[in-house]
Parts: sequence; C-alpha cells; structure tokens
Amino acid sequence: MKAQPGIHQGSPAARYYRANDPQWHWLEAREAPEVAEFLNAANQQHSEWFAPLAPLANTLYESHLARRELAVTSLETALDYFTFWSETGAEDDYPCWWRYPNEQPLKRELFLDVRERAAGHPFYDMGDMALSPNEQWLAWTEDTQGDERFTLWLKALPNGEPKRLISDIGPSLCWAEDQTALGATLLFTRFDDTQRPDSIWRVWLAFSALEHLAEPTLVMRENDPEFWIGIGKTRSREWLLIDSGSKDTTEIAALPAANPAATPVYLHTRQPGIEVTIDHRPGVFYRLQNQTGPHFQLDHLTEEQLGKDTASWQALITYRDDATLEGVDAFAWGLIVAERSHQEAQVVLRRLVLDEHQQAQVDDYIALPETPCSQLLEDSPHFDTQVVRLREESFTQPPSWFSLDLQSGERTLLKRVAVYGNLLPEQLVCQRLWATSGDGEQVPVSVVRRADLANQALPTVLYGYGAYGEALDPWFSIARLELLERGVAFAVAHVRGGGERGEPWYLKGKMAHKENSFNDFLAARELLVSEKLSDPEGIVACGASAGGLLVGACLNRAPEAFCAAVLDVPFLDVLRTMQNPELPLTTAEYSEWGNPEEPEVEQRISRYSPIDNITQQRYPALWIEGSWFDTRVSYWEPAKYYARVSLAQQGEAPILLHTDMSSGHGGASGRFKAWRDTARQDAFILWALGLAPYVTD
Repeated sequence: MKAQPGIHQGSPAARYYRANDPQWHWLEAREAPEVAEFLNAANQQHSEWFAPLAPLANTLYESHLARRELAVTSLETALDYFTFWSETGAEDDYPCWWRYPNEQPLKRELFLDVRERAAGHPFYDMGDMALSPNEQWLAWTEDTQGDERFTLWLKALPNGEPKRLISDIGPSLCWAEDQTALGATLLFTRFDDTQRPDSIWRVWLAFSALEHLAEPTLVMRENDPEFWIGIGKTRSREWLLIDSGSKDTTEIAALPAANPAATPVYLHTRQPGIEVTIDHRPGVFYRLQNQTGPHFQLDHLTEEQLGKDTASWQALITYRDDATLEGVDAFAWGLIVAERSHQEAQVVLRRLVLDEHQQAQVDDYIALPETPCSQLLEDSPHFDTQVVRLREESFTQPPSWFSLDLQSGERTLLKRVAVYGNLLPEQLVCQRLWATSGDGEQVPVSVVRRADLANQALPTVLYGYGAYGEALDPWFSIARLELLERGVAFAVAHVRGGGERGEPWYLKGKMAHKENSFNDFLAARELLVSEKLSDPEGIVACGASAGGLLVGACLNRAPEAFCAAVLDVPFLDVLRTMQNPELPLTTAEYSEWGNPEEPEVEQRISRYSPIDNITQQRYPALWIEGSWFDTRVSYWEPAKYYARVSLAQQGEAPILLHTDMSSGHGGASGRFKAWRDTARQDAFILWALGLAPYVTD
C-alpha cells in the first residue's frame, strides 16, 4: 500500500510508513523503541484532534455521575456462618468487603479493603475471591498489569496479614472440602507459554506455617493446544469438577471434594463437537449435552454408575427443535434450567421439582416481567434453599434483584439500581424488529429511544458482536442515557454467530458461515432506515473485540452506510493472528474461525479479515482503541489497522487511534477511569452524528 497525499500526510501513519513493510508487521516487535514511539505519536494526534471535544466529554462525564448512585452497597449474602457484602464509597474506584456473624448485624467487621490493594497500581483487577469452607480464611488473585497473569494471596479473617503465595497463575480459585484445624486444600490453574490455562494444581495450605508453603501438586494437565482447563465445585459441595474444553468440545472429570488427592473419575470423555455441562444432587449427576441434537438435552446418571457405566445416562428433558437448553442449576429439591426460545430470542427459567425417581412433581416456568428482558438466577450458595434470587433488567429498566419463594411464589424486591436526572427509565421505549438478511433469515434488532421521539428518524448507534455464541441479551446502561437524552437511538443487531436465538444461531455465524454475521449487521442497518427509525446519514457502528471484526468487515464492504465507527480493542488482523499458534488464544480459536493451515480456510478468512481487505476509498470517521497489555487482541492489531486505513483514506474523515499503555483487554481498571473513557467515546459519537460542534481556535 502506497502512502497517499492528503489530510493524513502528516499523521504518524505517514511519518512511520516503511515501504519494505506495507503491512506494518514491524509493530509486532514490542521491545523495539520505535513501536512505543509510534503509539505515543498516534496518542498525541488523537489528543490534539479531540481537544475541541474535551469540554463536552467532561460534561458527559459529570452528567453521568449525577445520574447514578455513586455510593453502592451490594446485597448481603448469608453463608453458613457469616453474612457478607461489599460497600463502595462515592469517591472510590474499588469496594471494601464486610461481614458479620449470621443474625448479628451489629458485629460488622471490615475484612478486605480493595482500595488499599489497588493503591499505587495504574492497573488493578481482582480475579477471584474464595472463602475457605469455615469462612475464616480468604484467598484471592490479583492482576496489577493488565496481562491477565495473577498472583495468589491469602489472609486470616478478619485482620490477618495478607500473604503472597504464588505468582503467574490463572484468576480462578476453588477450595476443596477437606479443611481441618491445620489447613485446607486450594486448587488453581496455571498457563502454558501461550497463556492457555493448561493445568490444574492443588496446594495444601498449612495455616500456621504459610511461610513454608508446600510445593503445589499437579492434578491434571491438558496437552491439546485447542483445549482450556478449569476447576469448579458443585453447589452440593460434594464434587470438584475439572472441565477441559475447546470452543465446541468438552470433557469433564470429577473428584470427591473432601478428597482432592483422589484419582479423577470421568463423567464425560471428549468426543469432537460434543459439549456438556454437569451439576449434581446427592446420588445423581445431571448433564446437558448436544450429542442427541444441537440444542442440548438434559440427562441424569446415578452415582453408583460413576466410572462403571457412564453410557447409562437417562433423558430428563428431551431434545427440542424450538429451544436451546443453556444451563442447569441443581438444588436439594430439584433443578432450575435456563431455556432459550429460538422464536422469541428470549431466555426463560424452568423449575423442576424432582422426586427420588427423578420424576418431575412440578414443572413450570418463572414469570418474566416483560419481553425482551434478561432474567438471571443469581448465585444461591445454599443447596437446600427454597428462596432464590433473581436479577432482572431490560433495555429500558435498570437492574433489579428479587427474592423468589419457590413454594409460595412470593416475590420481594431486594434492590433496584437508582437512576437520577432528567431522563428516567419510564420515559424510554424499546422495540424488537426483525430484519431480513441476504439469505432470507430473520434477524432480531432491538431499538431503545426516548418515548417522545418514537415516531422520528433519529441519529443512531448500531452495536453488534456476533461470535462465540455470546448473546447480547437486553441490558440497561446509565451511560447510554447521555446519548438517549440528546436524541440518539441505540440499536443492537443480534446477528448470527451470537447466541440470541439459541445454538443454531451461533452455528450459522461461525467458520464457513461467518459471512452471515456481516450480512445480518448491514441488513439491520437497512431495516432501521427503511422503517424510518434512523437517519440514513447519521448511523455510527460500534463493536468491541470480536464485535470490532464485525464492524471492520462491514466498513470495508459498505463504508457509506455509516458516518462513523467505534472499534474497541478490535480483532482485525484475523488471518495473521490465526496463522500464529504462539499467540495467546490462537489454537483455542480454530473451532471458531478455522485453521488457516488448510488452504480453503485461509482463503475464507482472507476474504473477510478487516485488515486484509482495506481498499483506497472514503472511510467514515474512525475511533480505534487498543491496549498495550492486551493478551486477547494484541495492541498491534488496532495499530496496524489504524495505519493502513489512514493511508488508504480517500476522504477527509479523521482516523484516530488511542492505545491505553497501562491496561489490558478489559480496558481501564477503576470505575471512574472507565466512565471517562466512555464519555470520550460518546463525545466523538455526538460529533460524528452532528450533535456536537467542533470548534478550533
């Protein structure tokens, strides 16, 4: 690609262009000083261009703060011995954790101040917190760089001195159920050289001699580079489950939670393309599996058959064509199953009360407050509880938490996120539309806007993701109110590759069917225009991570469809990344995108990989975000894309790159910095939509 004259002639892309490396691969040499120089130069260009919009960004930020309750107290959760909760002060980025002995709220005590843990670190992320079985010891993991490599810490509650135990591990922790007065076993994961969780380890923590930590013992190693390994515990607390899985295949082994040194017993051995989820009630295991059909079936197996005849699983909820079973939660009385309707693109929770013969005495659905909405079963630590917690929200209603008595049906509101300001949830409306894609498929599109502007074609933000089977179920955003109040509509294209319409929706948007995702997104854009919901000259496309791939591919194909785009830590250099198995995530992604060592796959990916399809044309204004410590989407992907689009740009719209030099894939740590980042993006969006002036001296 030849550097072009014009508006970007003096940009970092023009100054750092190398004729012998037009693909900008030299940016992958992290240690080379010119790489940081280039990124800092792009950051400086970004800052200078953005300066006229900085006052607007500050206004958006301050207005955002005024809309929310800054001092936040979580719901209290009673465990066996203590009740736990967190409190975040109005000026704090991070919470403090408290507890009191059950039924004795006056004896509250602070046991972990995360503000102190984060102090002095430009980035801080707590990966996991895990209480020992007697609730007197706390283990947690921390990442202070953003590269998702964590350090294990331990302290006696409430006021013990934190002890740094093991570095360079995964974020998740799991206690066994073998605690004595002397100690207990803790399990964790470690990474291989590509940052793949490849092994489970256990370590005996002798509470009186932590300075003489026992050497961790390998429990299981996963040698297949496409598989990740993890550890968890059933709600019954009787079994530890070791889950080894790729994107489309699962293997699960079990260990008695009270005897973590036992030899693992396999509940399901790997079979290509077969995924499973396991839970447990005393005497019985439950398994969701897609071997019977792609939408999953729920089976059960007695403990007596464990390790003897695992082919004897019996169907409990049979496979259906119109719904996907997405999750199962076991309780002493029965099960709650998450079931997604393909037709309605909606998840419902199904309750089954089971007798000793696994016969359903009750089989009903928990009522939804509205559709579409998100209704989730919150963590319920007590296995025998008849009162569960639900979390509900929609595009127009903020998150609310309820307790539901499963016997009486009584619902009690526990907490609702407060919303302040001139625009309140009751002043919003949401529509669910259906766009017709190129092959005739009906694609759900959600649109939220002010109710008083419901009959107008509005400037619009169109958001999409479409990968890994992740569903963009309805969610409320206080930050989004800044755009909605200024007359912007927010739309979500639920494209194939996501999971909004169940497993078939995912399968039709991956591998050889990836083109469907792009066609669906552009079809959603056309629907918004044809239904006169959106101004055709004022639509901004937004996508993050794999959603950046979606938006980047659509920009190459139809740049005129959008006035601007926001690409946040975007996956753009798909072909080259998938050709490098040394990178984190690559081998695990083969079942999502394909292995380009196969010529057909290489050709297929090359046809849509955003960075490989940049052409000299008029691109809309682009806001591109990257992160220096990102291990999921390397910083050089957005940087190379920025450089190549800048040199290909045939119009006058700005191409902007900002690389956060102190964070990872999740962006800024600390809520205030994250909110400022959102305010800057929103200021750019308002400018691109013609709703904010751009005045220079």
